Amino acid sequence: MSSERIRLALRRLYPPAAFLGGFVWDALTIGQRIRVIDFWRLGAFLVGAALLTLWLARRAAREVPVPADGRSLRERLAALAWQAPYLLLQFFFGGIFSALFILYLKSSGHLGTWLMAAFLAALLVGNEFVGDRYGRRFTLTWALFALNAILLFNFALPHALGSLDPLWFYASTAAGVVLTQGLRRLAPGRPGRSGPAWAVAAALMLAFHFDMVAPVPLVKRQLAVGLEFTQEAGRYTLQVEPAAWWQWWRGQAASARVPEGGRLYGVSAVFAPLGVTAGLEHRWEIRQEDGWRLVSRRPFQTTGGRDRGFRGYSWVLNPLPGDWRFTVATQDGRTIDVLRLRVERGTPAREDLRLYEFD
Repeated sequence: MSSERIRLALRRLYPPAAFLGGFVWDALTIGQRIRVIDFWRLGAFLVGAALLTLWLARRAAREVPVPADGRSLRERLAALAWQAPYLLLQFFFGGIFSALFILYLKSSGHLGTWLMAAFLAALLVGNEFVGDRYGRRFTLTWALFALNAILLFNFALPHALGSLDPLWFYASTAAGVVLTQGLRRLAPGRPGRSGPAWAVAAALMLAFHFDMVAPVPLVKRQLAVGLEFTQEAGRYTLQVEPAAWWQWWRGQAASARVPEGGRLYGVSAVFAPLGVTAGLEHRWEIRQEDGWRLVSRRPFQTTGGRDRGFRGYSWVLNPLPGDWRFTVATQDGRTIDVLRLRVERGTPAREDLRLYEFD
């Protein structure tokens, strides 16, 4: 292979390397807990992306010619210097997208929120192939910047205020798109269009209405349904029927046997950052011919800061046989996680149960 082909092959690796660098950085620095330093770091990425976008707009307005990609070292360095801002912007967007994907995936507990996490994953991969289009297609840049800003603010504002009131979601969404609009007004020549950025904000508000946005910054730690719940010296335990060996993805069996007149318990552990309080609830529902019917609802207040999550429990007395779902959600209706199971009448043998402990 000639040196020219090797050089061109290496050059094509620059964007994937920038993308991978942002993802690896987040995978190494974002741990099991959501920390204040994570918000500061992602905020620095957002500021860096804003400054770079303004600088690229200035360069485009001045119509600076693209340097020729020649064979001499000087020409190669000039071409690399021209491409460097795009690579750095790609690194910033890749870093923010990967962090948001990790954080939103942690907070996702049902199909709608998983679809949102999958959407972020698609953007994370798609960012690899955008490259210098960020500078040539500013409409795309404004839309992606607005999405980054909105999702980051959706996390940061409730964390800073210690409240999960839905008002803060709408306020943070508006703040993200207004910031984007303001940056475009500051950009020389006002390149691109801001309409798609506003469309992104409207789509996220619609997704929030349909419970497709994870209730960040809450994270489900544990969720189980079973018999013989005990609470002693801060230790919560539950007897559950284990899943079959081939159902490795399930924490317990898809069915539960409850004796006549017995209780079926549900226990959850939900993490919230220190200083964040939230109204949560347990909902017990049974499937009937016309859909799901609410049988029991138990609200309670959670306080953030416990690493293994704030624990809550509830029960239903003498549940009817049939399909049930046990849901832990915020009191304003946002789903954290759902456990579906079939209730059967019977008494499981002691050897068919295992002890499930909530740390």
